[in-house]
Amino acid sequence: MSHVFEAQRAMRARREAALRRGVVAVLDIGTSKISCLVLQFAPGREGEGSLPKRGLTHGAFRVIGAATTRSRGVRTGEIAAMDETERAIRTAVQAAQKMADVRVDHVIACFGGGLPRSYGMSGDVRVEYGEVSEQDVGHVLAACDVPDYGAEREALHAMPVNFTLDGRTGLNDPRGQIGGRLSVDMHLLTVDAAPVHNLLHCIRRCDLELAGLTVSSYASGIAALVEDEQELGAACIDLGGGTSGISIFAKRHMIYADAVPLGGHHLSSDICQGLQVSMSVAERIKTVHGGVMATGMDDRDLIEIPSPHAAMHERVEDRRQVSRSELIGVMRPRMEEILEEVRDRLDASGFEYLPGQRVVLTGGSAQVPGLESLAQRILGRQVRIGKPLRVQGLPQAATGPAFAAAVGLALHASHPQDECWDFEMPSDLIGARRVRRALKWFRENW
Repeated sequence: MSHVFEAQRAMRARREAALRRGVVAVLDIGTSKISCLVLQFAPGREGEGSLPKRGLTHGAFRVIGAATTRSRGVRTGEIAAMDETERAIRTAVQAAQKMADVRVDHVIACFGGGLPRSYGMSGDVRVEYGEVSEQDVGHVLAACDVPDYGAEREALHAMPVNFTLDGRTGLNDPRGQIGGRLSVDMHLLTVDAAPVHNLLHCIRRCDLELAGLTVSSYASGIAALVEDEQELGAACIDLGGGTSGISIFAKRHMIYADAVPLGGHHLSSDICQGLQVSMSVAERIKTVHGGVMATGMDDRDLIEIPSPHAAMHERVEDRRQVSRSELIGVMRPRMEEILEEVRDRLDASGFEYLPGQRVVLTGGSAQVPGLESLAQRILGRQVRIGKPLRVQGLPQAATGPAFAAAVGLALHASHPQDECWDFEMPSDLIGARRVRRALKWFRENW
């Protein structure tokens, strides 16, 4: 993992440099849209050298530029056509820079692909001098059993989520406390290396430097879950265009992430085939008339469909109509499939061991009417639609569920959580190879 440590430390150093200069951009690279926010930071507002507060506290920043463009060249959250994606990223960044009237060199990005996989690990050491020091934390993190996750994958996050000192568990930060035995539970998130390398290459081609990278579901969870949900345990389902990302939070940390390779584009594709219309018409019908729960009224609610071979001067009799019930009949099976996949992933994660089990749906596809009650029935849990937290300077157009990931990235940039590469770790302790799936420790610790 040492090369990963170096890469992560280099990225974090770039982020620190950007924050000192006062401006950084965040970039949500999705299958349907690419969003860019330019953030301006007011340094030192919370006390120089103070540790970042945990959870949903706002750093001293405001959004001074925002732009969104249609995504091109991205399939299921990963870059499929480099030139097209580069053009789309340049378009979004240049428009946001123009609005902010400032040039941006560093970006913090998120993406929905990479097949994220979570591992729970634990480590245990003796405290060297009675009081827990930075070095002790480094030692206990290095003592974790690192899974052999394969050369074709990258570690994206390695977060200490729970410290225990002499049996006292649930500690966020043990530094400065007195004790003899320190143990830690850590969450490791890995993704496929190829999409990460493509993303890095694409961002470099845009003359930008990467100052941070995460999965969209993590960013969305930070923005869409309220403090109680992050504390007691909740799942954020980020229903994007190409993927549906899952992140589970507890004790204010992400403790599990996964993704289902299905999203809003699959709904549009079904409408396209089912109603014999073009993809652009299917998108519009989905947005304006779509739904997943039919009522008696929907039989009488007729939608006008342009004929697939319509010329500019098409006659009225060439048009056809379908009832909204028919449209719902096309959309509902796919949405059920997505939600059933999500349910299976939640069950596999051990989500039921958390005291709070609310599910929050966010992302562009979360706006489909009737989704809340359908999800509640399929997932068997309390469900709500989550809009991102309000942040200073955010344009009204960017306050809906589709912008949860972009806003979450801004919050992540202002208050990143501690990760194992933020500590000096002795290399001789790294090397155990035993995998433990995430969430296992919650059976004992709640």
